[in-house]
Amino acid sequence: MSYTELDDLSDRVASRLNALGLMPGDKVAVMMPNVPQFIVAFFGILKVGCVHVPINPMFRRQEIRYELEDTGAKVAFLLDDFAEEFERGSKGTRVEVVIATSVEDLLPQGADMPSGAQSNVPPAAGAERLMNVFSEPTGSVPQDPMDIHALAALNYTGGTTGMPKGCKHTQADMLYTAVAGATHVTSLDRNSVTLLYLPIFWIAGEDGFLVTFACGGTVVLQYRYDAYEAAQAIARNGVTAFIGTVDNALEVLEVSKRIDVSLATIETATVMSFVTKLSSDVRERWRLESGSAAILRESSYGLTEDHTMDTFTLGLDDIDLEGRPGFVGLPVPGTDFAIIDFLTEELNPIGVEGQIIVRSPSMMAGYYENEEATSETLRDGWLLTGDSGVIDERGCLHYLGRRKEMLKVNGMSVFPSELEFQLSLHSDIAAAGVIGQPDEAKGEVPVAFVELRHGCDLEAKDIESWCRQNIAPYKVPRVRVIAEMPMAPTGKVMKSELVRYADAIKVSSST
Repeated sequence: MSYTELDDLSDRVASRLNALGLMPGDKVAVMMPNVPQFIVAFFGILKVGCVHVPINPMFRRQEIRYELEDTGAKVAFLLDDFAEEFERGSKGTRVEVVIATSVEDLLPQGADMPSGAQSNVPPAAGAERLMNVFSEPTGSVPQDPMDIHALAALNYTGGTTGMPKGCKHTQADMLYTAVAGATHVTSLDRNSVTLLYLPIFWIAGEDGFLVTFACGGTVVLQYRYDAYEAAQAIARNGVTAFIGTVDNALEVLEVSKRIDVSLATIETATVMSFVTKLSSDVRERWRLESGSAAILRESSYGLTEDHTMDTFTLGLDDIDLEGRPGFVGLPVPGTDFAIIDFLTEELNPIGVEGQIIVRSPSMMAGYYENEEATSETLRDGWLLTGDSGVIDERGCLHYLGRRKEMLKVNGMSVFPSELEFQLSLHSDIAAAGVIGQPDEAKGEVPVAFVELRHGCDLEAKDIESWCRQNIAPYKVPRVRVIAEMPMAPTGKVMKSELVRYADAIKVSSST
C-alpha cells in the first residue's frame, strides 16, 4: 500500500464518519490486531477530528464494555474474528454503528493467511462492511487542518490500582514522539523498512508505525509475532529496522540460521529486556551470528502517559551494560527526567535510587474523566511515574522496576528486575520472574520462578546454590522451577500469575 493509497482509503473512512454525523471530539473504537485496516481507520478517525480508542482484541466482554462505556464511543471498527465477544460487550453502550472487516479483505491475491489468523470467519452480524466504505466515492472530508492540540486518542493503561485509565493524547503528542523516536531511538529515514509485529493497539506498536511514517519509510506489518515469518519477512523485504524483545531477536536469529535466510539488511536493532535481559554475551552473539552491522541495544524508557520513547541508547563499547542493570540511556531532545524521594518528593542526588519523574512535549493532558488520578500523577508538568530508578554519574537513567515491586529484605532494598537480570546470566535458565512474599523474620523475601532451557534437569536447590555464589546474601531468592513462564501478549512476565502460583504453593505446604 502506497502513501497515496493510504491517504485515499483513510479519506473514505473520514467521509463515512462525516456522513454518520460524527463531530470533532466524538469517540471511535477500533478493535483489530495488526492488519492494514487498523492503520487506515486510525488516520481516517484523526482526519475528522474524532478520538481514536484502541481496544485490545484479546479483551473479553466486561473489559470491552468498560472502555466503551468509559469513552462513550459511538462507532466501532471491528475485525470479524472478534465479533461475538464485541457484540456481547457492546450491548447497552452508546455504540450505534459497527464497521467490520476480515483479514482476507486486504490480503494480496494468492497470499497465505498470516500465522495466528483465522480464515473464512463469518461476517459480523448487522455490521457495515469496511470494503464497501473503501469502494464508495469520497464525500465530504474536512480540508482545514485539525487542531493538533485537541484530544485525538484515548490510550488505556492498567496502572497499579483500580480500573484502567484513558490517557488523553493529541496529534501533537504523536508528532513529537514520531520525530524524536525516528531521529534518536530508532534512527530511521525515508529508506528505512521497519518490521512491525508489536501490537499496534498497544502504544509501543502505534509508535512503531508513526515513527516510520514520520520519515516516509516502509512498514512491514506482521499480524502476530512468529519467528519463522519474521525471519522470512526480513529477508524478503530487505528490512532495515527491527524492534522487539531480546527473546524475539534471539529466536529470529536461530530461525534465520535454520532456514538459511539473511538478516544482513538490518541497520538498527532495538530490543526490550522483558524476560531475557540484554547482556554483553547476547550482544556479541548477535554481532557474530546475524551478519548485521546493527548494534543490539536497549530500546527506550517510557509510559503510555507520555507516549513512550523518552530515552535513547547507542550500545557503544558496552558501557550501557556495565554497572547497574536497567540502563535506558539519555533523554531524547525536549524531554527531561529526574529522581526524587518517594516520601518527601525532594530531588535525589546522582546515584541515589528513588522515583523517576518525567516531563515531555508528548505528556498526556490527563486521565480521561478522572481528575483525582490526574492530580496525583501530574505535578507542574512532571509525571510521577511510580517507577524506581537511578541516574548514574554520566547522566544516564537506569530503570529498576515498579515501586510496588521493590522489596524490603531486612530493611535492604531488593529490586526484582535486578535479580531477573542476574538469573538471566545463568546458562540453563530460559526465563525468570521474581516476586516478593511476606516473611516473619525478614519482612519480605524474593521468590524466583524460573523456566529451564530444554533438556536441563536442574533443581531449585542447584539454582539457589548458584545464586549464593553470584548474588549478595540478602538478595538470594527462594527458587521455584516451573514448566513454562506465564507471558502477557506484550512479551512481559505476568507477575499476577506468579503471585497466584506462590499462593497455591503456600496453601499446599500449609495443608
